Amino acid sequence: MADPRGFLTVRQRELPPSRPVPVRLLDYRDVQVDVAGSAPNAARLSAQAGRCMDCGIPFCHEGCPLGNLIPEWNHLVWTGQWAEASDRLHATNNFPEFTGRICPAPCETSCVLGITEPPVTIKNVEVSIVDEAFERGLITPQVPHFLTGNTVAVVGSGPAGLAAAQQLTRAGHTVAVFERADRIGGLLRYGVPDFKLEKRHIDRRVAQMEAEGTRFRPGVEIGKDITWTELRARYDAVLVAIGSTTPRPLTVPGSHLTGVYPAVPFLRQSNQVQAGDAVADQVTATGKHVVVIGGGDTGSDCVGTSLRQGAASVTSLEITPQPSADRPVNQPWPTYPMVYKVSSSHEEGGERAYLASTVELLGDDDGNLRHLRVATTELSPEGRLLPVPGTAKDLPADLVLLAMGFTGPETDTLVAQTGADLTGQGWVARGDDFATSVPGVFVAGDAGRGQSLVVWAIAEGRAAAAGVDAYLRGSSELPVPIAPTDRPMRP
Repeated sequence: MADPRGFLTVRQRELPPSRPVPVRLLDYRDVQVDVAGSAPNAARLSAQAGRCMDCGIPFCHEGCPLGNLIPEWNHLVWTGQWAEASDRLHATNNFPEFTGRICPAPCETSCVLGITEPPVTIKNVEVSIVDEAFERGLITPQVPHFLTGNTVAVVGSGPAGLAAAQQLTRAGHTVAVFERADRIGGLLRYGVPDFKLEKRHIDRRVAQMEAEGTRFRPGVEIGKDITWTELRARYDAVLVAIGSTTPRPLTVPGSHLTGVYPAVPFLRQSNQVQAGDAVADQVTATGKHVVVIGGGDTGSDCVGTSLRQGAASVTSLEITPQPSADRPVNQPWPTYPMVYKVSSSHEEGGERAYLASTVELLGDDDGNLRHLRVATTELSPEGRLLPVPGTAKDLPADLVLLAMGFTGPETDTLVAQTGADLTGQGWVARGDDFATSVPGVFVAGDAGRGQSLVVWAIAEGRAAAAGVDAYLRGSSELPVPIAPTDRPMRP
């Protein structure tokens, strides 16, 4: 444990400062001030880590799919043992700089201290450890001591694919990661704005993995440039980590109008521009009335991006009621509660509307979007959320961004070329060892689980790597952090 009386003497939950809103809206840099390596930051972290209790049963472990050793590295931070803290952190998590920035921290909602006091700042301690470790040169390539002679192809370079690739490379297999985009990182690269995750964090991990022996093949679409059958013939095993990228459509009149776009392509184009690329016919929010349909993380990212692009107005619509500020009685500790949250993007501006049903999109004679008709939502006796007659009103809208989630992975070529089975939900079917119905082909992350959190993607990548390793060698010593059939409520 950390300070035995820390939670009594340090009652205040303290996070690093964020840059002022007017300043950060001028660029796409990280919202938070970079304080890594500073003495005040080390002192603050020591005090915050010292709030970790001797709680007997660390429920934060239950809240984290990776099984992060949270009390251990809290103690090590409190005592100033940064190298040891980094070792304990990386023992369960390949990429804490990702989870520490974009994970919603289910570990904190299951913190025992959080029953009566503000919980320990677990997420911030986590990201501070890895940033401090990079600052001090403590994170170096872990080159395998021997090669097995086996080859593995990982398709998809999101967090699941990268975690699996790193684990399998360190186990001695020769691993190639294929990515259809021009850069490595999946949705971390092109779906998350830089103000939440600067891409230098991805680049330095890719450099570490390349030094360890992982090979990267961006700009190659499996199923098109190379068939799945050809890939399986070339490699001893294949891991499918293509994510869940089919956007949920908006099925109302007018959804065909120019000005209605899925959220991820909008975010991707913005990230490409920030990376220095020239994007022809980029869709931007500049000078437009923007309506974002969907109130999750992707919707929040659209809000922050639209504000930085100079939108005339930004309105977020959510069909469900506004969550309460406090934990609902039917979501008791240590479960993940659905409570009202204000993201950094919501702090920056825009309006938020709840119980809002989009009933129609209206355009001009040239087919360009001009208004969105929205009505108040009510719960029907059958349990459906429906618009209330007579409550419709029109909002000005030149750009509507659909951030309503995803319906599943893009599996057309995989199924056509390999005959892989799918679940009733459209995910790639798999067994407890993450093996698909095709011998030697495995699946991890959102493609087999359904869209979920970055922490689940990393956990599944690590667990799937153990399945692949066992298939190739008969057994595996790689850690298995989760049970693949465990599907808790997704925050």
